[in-house]
Amino acid sequence: MTDADSSASHYAHLRATLRERPALAWSFLYFFFLLTGYYVLRPVRDAMGAANDPSAVFPVAMVDWFAARGIALGDYQLQVLFTGTFFSMLLLQPVYGALVSRFPRRVFLPVVYLAFVACLAWFWWAFEVRLPGRGGLFFIWLAVFNLFAVSVFWSYMADVWRDSEARRLYGFIAAGGTLGGLLGPQLTTLFVTRVGVANMLLVSVGCLLACLVCIVALAPSARAREGADPSVRDEAAIGGGILEGLRRIASDPLLRALAMLMFFGVGVGTLLYNEQNAIVRAMTAGDPAAAEQATAFFSTIDKWINWLVLLLQVFVTRVVLTRWGVAPLLLFPALAIFVGYAILAAAPLPVLVAVVQIVTRASEFALNKPARETIYTRVDRAARYKAKAAIDTVVYRGGDLTFVWVHKALAAFGSVVVFASGMAVAAAFFVASWRVVREQAKLQDRP
Repeated sequence: MTDADSSASHYAHLRATLRERPALAWSFLYFFFLLTGYYVLRPVRDAMGAANDPSAVFPVAMVDWFAARGIALGDYQLQVLFTGTFFSMLLLQPVYGALVSRFPRRVFLPVVYLAFVACLAWFWWAFEVRLPGRGGLFFIWLAVFNLFAVSVFWSYMADVWRDSEARRLYGFIAAGGTLGGLLGPQLTTLFVTRVGVANMLLVSVGCLLACLVCIVALAPSARAREGADPSVRDEAAIGGGILEGLRRIASDPLLRALAMLMFFGVGVGTLLYNEQNAIVRAMTAGDPAAAEQATAFFSTIDKWINWLVLLLQVFVTRVVLTRWGVAPLLLFPALAIFVGYAILAAAPLPVLVAVVQIVTRASEFALNKPARETIYTRVDRAARYKAKAAIDTVVYRGGDLTFVWVHKALAAFGSVVVFASGMAVAAAFFVASWRVVREQAKLQDRP
């Protein structure tokens, strides 16, 4: 069979699957609207993190309190924001655990998304009136929104699809998110300088309401899959304690390996993010339209990332998952990131930082993440909704908190030291990836 015949057969199969399983189309649309809404907001968040005016990011009283003690809060802007994000995760994780424990999916999923809509409505007002400290609150809130909303999405997909289906279809579902990731920053680039930051938030409100429609449409498919499992009572709450997710991570070798993979994967990304942030702050210093210019710059980076992600998802992810499983998708990104850091250690040029950032984030979204998510289709619901949520939130932001302060310490010695240290973090990322590959291979032997 020729490559053309294989491609035609491949897409004919996809069309047949869409006709037979409308859940695939709803899953695609769910992720599309979710990431469109997120990527409309992400450049705004990154611009707040790179702002040169601390009073736009932190409350005036907080800036004055630190200044009175000889500390320029702007010099520690990202460190303070990432620290606030981490502690917000610690406070909200038990709340999420309580929702999952006590309420069935049909209740807590809409509640989570409606809460996000209400928050966006408040932020629209805060940006409209230029409320002092709005930037820091929005930075932290969007980080929380991204991790909880995306984590819930993939947990829901694991309810809808079996492992064999996930290997075939997750690449296409993820491509829906990638298209949303392309559309979101494009909308921001085109309209933020015309309508302002505040009105861009209303676009995300519409996208989240569309996600609610998709959640309702997918409910019958999730119930059908649960009905085939005699150990799961239809639409039942998962039960257990609110901190059960953290206990499961501590006791389960696979979940521990996934947590380490997340921690060091975040580490390589955070080091790069901080270098990129320093470049943008220098680039926009003294610019009266700095927020809009920085937002447009970050949206351009996001567009390049998502184009690369789309190509990988369409032509690589599904083929590799179905033929060779998760191992190549977990191990190759760690190797590529290690090589990227080695190049930056030898030549720490700003343009290379942007290129390695694009490769790092694209390999995470297109390769590493789909591989991790297919593993969660083979574990129980408590692991999917509780342990996974803890890994995607507390462990993720714990990595952010750790490496944002590590970067602050290393930056005093120059970019070469930062990137050389990044090579060590990338090596640890590879070891964690190998442990996940080894532990997930044992799943078929579990009861």
